[in-house]
Amino acid sequence: MNTQEYIAIEDQFGAHNYKPLDVVISKAKGVWVTDADGKKYLDCLSAYSAQNQGHCHPRIVKAMVDQAKKVALTSRAFRNDQLPLFYKKLHDLLGYEMAIPMNSGAEAVETAIKLARKWAYEVKGIQKYAAEIIVAEGNFHGRTTTIVSFSTEQFYKDAFGPFTPGFTAVPYGDMEAIRAAIGPNTAAIMLEPIQGENGVVLPPEGYLSAVSQLCRENNILFIADEIQTGLGRTGKWLACQHEGVRPDMVCLGKALSGGMLPVSVVLADAPIMNLFKPGEHGSTFGGSPMASAVAIAALEVLDEEKLAERAVELGAYFMEKLRAIKSKKIKEVRGKGLLIGVELYPSAGGARKYCEELQKLGILCKETHDHVIRFAPPLIIEKKTIDWALKRIARVLK
Repeated sequence: MNTQEYIAIEDQFGAHNYKPLDVVISKAKGVWVTDADGKKYLDCLSAYSAQNQGHCHPRIVKAMVDQAKKVALTSRAFRNDQLPLFYKKLHDLLGYEMAIPMNSGAEAVETAIKLARKWAYEVKGIQKYAAEIIVAEGNFHGRTTTIVSFSTEQFYKDAFGPFTPGFTAVPYGDMEAIRAAIGPNTAAIMLEPIQGENGVVLPPEGYLSAVSQLCRENNILFIADEIQTGLGRTGKWLACQHEGVRPDMVCLGKALSGGMLPVSVVLADAPIMNLFKPGEHGSTFGGSPMASAVAIAALEVLDEEKLAERAVELGAYFMEKLRAIKSKKIKEVRGKGLLIGVELYPSAGGARKYCEELQKLGILCKETHDHVIRFAPPLIIEKKTIDWALKRIARVLK
């Protein structure tokens, strides 16, 4: 079948909850994907940073295939021989004492919320069911009913109430707003170190360290949602590390499996994680031998191929060249590592049409919040490939 035939079937039988570019990907390798008609494209989205290691990394594929031949799923009713190794690898690389595995990023966020609430009641002594969590305006933490309850993007939530209480949203990057929002029932502050879905929005320098200090002073947990920013994307294992910050809890997902299957975790030290008792929380597929084996390989690739270091070097190069493009359409180029946003002036007519033009030239990227083009290629990209892309990006934006 060709591209249009696939699209017709999807539009007829699939829910219309996405508006993808009209490219039907049938093969992928490294930084390149091929559509159903045989046309090749450079992937500059990496499945929202799930494929930091590139598509179908042979080492991760081998780990998945080898494990599939042994045992894929046991449920957590029984132990398996891969999960302990996954726990140890997380500890060795990221330094947290314990982890709880789930599947999607949203599940990790929900897990962190539950754990923070239990900590509030059993450790901080907040009255039961009165715990509050401070979040940032413009946040994107997932799509569950609880998570959209504290979204400030009305389109994400308007049709799906009633909403879960217990959350207060303050402007992102505004320390005074956070201070004013703290009360006796504040259990946690949950933030993205960089807001990816909000248009690659970076907070002011020193913001994360100031939030961390404020949490310590007020006996509040700091939860970092590093699902998109973690695992090398910004040039560090965790984006919070750019400011020397060690959150009380970290949510990870996406690149934790190199894009092979959904794997997520929440990291914390023992005094927090041990609050969970058997039966209080879990997942049939979370921590499966398949997920664990794949995640171990994905982490090893990030570590041994020094992909965070590559993100520093290549991200700086990519942004420098993007900023050098002379275009009246470009308002700002911003980012960290290989998480880059090119914000266009409203007069440019929206970012979508430029993504569609780039698709015609063999580059796949995504508009976010109407006026921002996000560039986030796999961290294995080479400088000569960035140069190839820059010629086409400049052509479209000029």
